[in-house]
Amino acid sequence: MFSKAKTKKSSDTKAQSGTLNEAPAPQANVQPSSKRSGSMKPSGVPSIISADVMMSGNIHSSGEIQFDGTLEGDLKAGSLIIGEKACVKGEVICETVTVRGKVEGAIRAKSVSLAKTAQIHGDILHSSLSVETGAHFEGNCRHSDDPLSDASAKDFRRSRPSSAQPAPRPVKASMDDEEPRSKADTPSFLSQNRSPLR
Repeated sequence: MFSKAKTKKSSDTKAQSGTLNEAPAPQANVQPSSKRSGSMKPSGVPSIISADVMMSGNIHSSGEIQFDGTLEGDLKAGSLIIGEKACVKGEVICETVTVRGKVEGAIRAKSVSLAKTAQIHGDILHSSLSVETGAHFEGNCRHSDDPLSDASAKDFRRSRPSSAQPAPRPVKASMDDEEPRSKADTPSFLSQNRSPLR
């Protein structure tokens, strides 16, 4: 009994004097991984925008985006996946883009993939393009070595065909108004002597 009290008293005295010997905390054995080096950027987590999100404005990201919502504005990202239920009304500018939903506007990307559920109403400027059977695309498409540059985009806008349709040719009402043709212009099967209707 007395020994316990002495031990307690001696430990209290040592604690007050600051000479209490504590065991050092165990050190974690951490070795640098060969996969991580100073030159590699850590990969970020992709941004996910769900189907119930409706946005108005522009989105800019240097990383990866999974977009399933509705956007009225431009979307610029490093890598982009436009989901089946997504709708983008604006310009899309990316390194790589996979379209499964609806885009109403221009797409400029180094690599463009249109899934069978894609609906594109606009122009595509690309370095690489893949289109699955069933994809709906209305617009102009052109290859470019650098589709992300503003100079390529301006050049593409200037060179695309105008949307104005050529004027239709007037239809003549009767055969009497027609100018007479020479015998050389009339095919032999339409001559009066060889007509199958006579």
